[in-house]
Amino acid sequence: MASTPAPTTADSAAPQARSVLRDPAFLRLWAGTTASGLATWALPFVLGLAVLHRDLSAAGLGIVLAARTVGFLLAVAVGGVLADRHSRRAVVLWSGLAAAAAAPLLAAGLGRSLALMTAAAALAGAGQGACRPAFQALTAETVDPARRQQANAAMTLAVRSSTLAGPALTALLAAWLDTATLLLGIGVLWLAAALVPGRGAAAAAPVSAADAHAGAAAGPAARPTPRAGFRAEFLDGLREARRHPWFLAGLGALVAVVALGYSATSVALPLISRDRYGTEWILAAAMTAYTLGALAGALVIARLRPRSQGWAALAGLAAYGVAPLSLVLPVHPLVIVAAYAVAGIGIELFNVPWFTATQREVAPDKLARVSSLDFLVSYGLAPVGLALIAPAIGAFGPAPVLAVCAAACFLVPAAAALVPTSRHFARTAPSAED
Repeated sequence: MASTPAPTTADSAAPQARSVLRDPAFLRLWAGTTASGLATWALPFVLGLAVLHRDLSAAGLGIVLAARTVGFLLAVAVGGVLADRHSRRAVVLWSGLAAAAAAPLLAAGLGRSLALMTAAAALAGAGQGACRPAFQALTAETVDPARRQQANAAMTLAVRSSTLAGPALTALLAAWLDTATLLLGIGVLWLAAALVPGRGAAAAAPVSAADAHAGAAAGPAARPTPRAGFRAEFLDGLREARRHPWFLAGLGALVAVVALGYSATSVALPLISRDRYGTEWILAAAMTAYTLGALAGALVIARLRPRSQGWAALAGLAAYGVAPLSLVLPVHPLVIVAAYAVAGIGIELFNVPWFTATQREVAPDKLARVSSLDFLVSYGLAPVGLALIAPAIGAFGPAPVLAVCAAACFLVPAAAALVPTSRHFARTAPSAED
């Protein structure tokens, strides 16, 4: 297990290392991640076009998107175990192929069978969920520790760019292509996500058939230990997560920001943009500013190495609180746009060191399972927040709810920073020279 930071000599040699952007293996992985991101963000937009064209009802859209979310949540835990049990590259391949196979099924059910579209959406969500922890672990296999922060920044740039380019590109293509063809195009993107990435270094590969045969030849005492069952391996991943107090603290802070801060702004921003300012451009400008801020944050953190990286990351996460805070009072619209840009910067100042620390600190053979716990908890509780925030705003009004959510965004990361190992996102502090 790599539970201690790299020696100072390795840190001093890091600046001379070749840029990760010149590494063909990483570029293939980055291209596959980008393709999966484009496919993920384009699908809701294409299904929205189906509603506009009356090929799908609004209620049907909700059912289909809910099925995709359920498929994602069920598969992300399974994908984490499979990616630690088998080749991470194989999990990316088969999960990408599953998502690609869902695309023609969605097209076939369009305007004909809501049941088929619901099943296909669940399959697409399952493919997306299974590949997420596998991609995370494959990054650690493909890139050496000295360049992982740069690699994770490049990955998050791909994700954030997809949030801008996916819907925009889809809208452009919609002028010439029908909805069914666009769905098939999403399948092509998933094919690229499945086929383009290369094989990682397999730092903790399972026992090969040749090794098992050699063990059998050596006698009963040399036989490899049989693998535990799926449930036991998943619980083993939970135990690994519990060994890292900084991880549990950071995950709790992330859940608070996602389930309260992000959910509150998702519900309140459209209402405030319409009711307080009488225009929808504030909604569009704020969300664009958030994405652009996230892109800027990823560019900054690709090279920034704070001395107390955990505290700096949690401060970035807490910065999301300025977004709900800006909606409490009737401020100038530019204040809201600026607040969302700050929130976007802060979220990537957290995300990139968070992913890098997880890849560094967690035992390599349990990395995908711990990553799946991260995605499962943060993604899984987001719908709960959305379901609770809307009734709360209806009962108490937007201002009190937004104020409480902003306070949670500030206070919970601050509390997480009090956990001793949170300062450096590591069980052992870096040397004095770092």
